[in-house]
Amino acid sequence: MTELLTGALIADGTGTPLRPADVLIDDHRITAVEPPGTLPEHHPRRDLTGLVLAPGFIDVHSHADNAPLLTDHDTTKILQGVTTEVVGNCGFSLAPRTTTHADVHDAFLQRLFPPLNTTWTGFAELFHATDIAGHVTNHCPLIGHGTLRVAATGMTDAAPDADALHRMRAMLEEGMTAGAFGLSSGLIYPPALFATTDELTALAEVLGGNGLYATHMRDEGDHLLDAIDEALRIGHVAGRTHLSHLKATHPRNWGRMPDALDRILQAREAGHVVHQDVYPYTASSTTLTSVLPTDYLGGDSEHTLAKLTAPTAHAELTAAIGETTHFDRILIATTPSHRHEGRTLADIAESRSTDPITALIDLLVTEELRVAMIHFSMHEDDLEIALRDTRTMIGSDGLPPGNGGRPHPRMTGTFPRVLGRYVRERGVLELPEAIRRMTSLPAETFRIPDRGLIAPGKVADLVAFDADTVVDVGDYQDAMRPPAGIPWVCLAGKTVVEDGGFLGSRAGTRLTPEA
Repeated sequence: MTELLTGALIADGTGTPLRPADVLIDDHRITAVEPPGTLPEHHPRRDLTGLVLAPGFIDVHSHADNAPLLTDHDTTKILQGVTTEVVGNCGFSLAPRTTTHADVHDAFLQRLFPPLNTTWTGFAELFHATDIAGHVTNHCPLIGHGTLRVAATGMTDAAPDADALHRMRAMLEEGMTAGAFGLSSGLIYPPALFATTDELTALAEVLGGNGLYATHMRDEGDHLLDAIDEALRIGHVAGRTHLSHLKATHPRNWGRMPDALDRILQAREAGHVVHQDVYPYTASSTTLTSVLPTDYLGGDSEHTLAKLTAPTAHAELTAAIGETTHFDRILIATTPSHRHEGRTLADIAESRSTDPITALIDLLVTEELRVAMIHFSMHEDDLEIALRDTRTMIGSDGLPPGNGGRPHPRMTGTFPRVLGRYVRERGVLELPEAIRRMTSLPAETFRIPDRGLIAPGKVADLVAFDADTVVDVGDYQDAMRPPAGIPWVCLAGKTVVEDGGFLGSRAGTRLTPEA
């Protein structure tokens, strides 16, 4: 199909000023970008007057690995103008899965994902299943260290022996051969939190000095700089380091973002290839079990539940986390029963005439650990400082679709929020630079082929938005409302969003990295 796009101002992804231009699409690629009125007019036309035309946005930190396997279409990203998602983050990927630890694998993934009908073992089989099911957006999969570790050793705090580490390396190699984009880790989640730097470095070696290591670091608060240093050591062996959702958490660490960025800059000046992403909110979202001490997490779900139901649990947790945890800043997002969603732990405790530790234990036990939370733990100043850094990209970090509940509004609002709040309202970024951070910079960093720019020869993944009205609409009580001001999106030259509504076509694909 050939289509001529006219009337728009072009944000081409390079960061250069907006300019009027006509764009010609032939089949699935851009074939010409020329001054208005200079291209032949016999082609079918789409009038985008009053809109900005940009490359489709790239969400560098997504957890929508399971989206192709859902019966319903996951439209949370495509309606934001996101056409490509990097999945498999924080050490969670859907493969590999071994017979020996199959049940543990399923329980491990169900702490984050809705129940899956798992039919695969390795990545080639997983990719075959998702490719057949179809993609609403393009997917760029990473290999999760946590899933590798579960496949080799189960849910244990013990270090993998030489044979287990060999199996982990072999499974990582299989995934890379099948088309994965790199290795991810989530070092606050069991069993990955028990991994040593040496274990992670041994896996990074498989990437041959030319691969990508993306990490949810071991610490984002008191030991933030030490965690950055560890990530850089591992990533330098892999080839490139990506720091996921960079932040400084807890009030006592607010104001430390300049120190973190200085440490990253020093690494760049020393020859490290390192980038980072943020999401444009001061609340995070993760599993509620992440507030527990590590000795509660050193085994499978039964181990954790046994610790929580022991007579000593209340006293132990009070001593370990009672003084440092702000229960009024922990909002329950999603539970299997959907009880208490949209309420803080402090509010739940008050309504029961009990204390927050008791409420925490009861919630985790009755919901069998499958509780997602929203944690108000960051400061706006740190976020804006991180946004200004020229190497910062944008990632939604939205929870997997299909869980229901009241998820974090970043699931539906991340990219329009950058454009509305941090470009138009607060002036933290100029519009062309914001578009670069969402398009060409992630395409270059993750080696995503033929995306990220409006230029002849590139795949026609495009979004048109109204710079004066684009805005996120969802909030912490009703996150699933789609954004406003994004009327048109196309994938590989095929219109998939018209007048702000999804047309029902899974036109995306699983991508493989550039050599």
